Amino acid sequence: MSLWAVVPVKPFRQGKSRLSSIMDEDERYSLNSTLFGNTMRSLADSRAIERILVVSKDLNVLSTARSFGARTIQEENQSSLNIALHLATRFAVFSGAGRLLIVPADLPLLDSAEIDTFISKGDKPNQLVICPDRKLDGTNAMLVSPADRITFQYGPGSFAKHLEEAKKNGLSVEIYRSRVLELDLDVPEDLEYLRQSEIKRN
Repeated sequence: MSLWAVVPVKPFRQGKSRLSSIMDEDERYSLNSTLFGNTMRSLADSRAIERILVVSKDLNVLSTARSFGARTIQEENQSSLNIALHLATRFAVFSGAGRLLIVPADLPLLDSAEIDTFISKGDKPNQLVICPDRKLDGTNAMLVSPADRITFQYGPGSFAKHLEEAKKNGLSVEIYRSRVLELDLDVPEDLEYLRQSEIKRN
């Protein structure tokens, strides 16, 4: 089945507001831009993904996405993340997607090898492969087959909510734990965790 990756992206000037105590607006813009570029390169280099779809309000984000060969959807001003992903899913399924990979744009350690390993766990029909954040609260990566089988529940406690969605819709579940995928950058503590991880790797 055709696999599409969907990346929801906040405008670079609005993202990472919880880092405002240690980074000014320009620094957060640069961070968001860098993270998004790495995400797009990692997805584009994946051997398993047929199409990338980026959904955002930010025209600069969408323009950058198209430079990687991605399809794009401009999000409505009053949209929420779950609504935006629902719209993206409908578009992807209409365009032939059989499976859907949802990846945020703020995973600093992401690379194509990790993406392909994650995707390889989704080798069954009617399945959800899911990776939580390192606090086991949020959802950092999700592979859904068939693509439109669940209702997205992003927000606080989304990991548990997505597991419940899978159960309710008759999907088998594969929980994937990964140091690479579990680290996102939301609060200053996450940046310190990343710094310490880089020190240990070097």
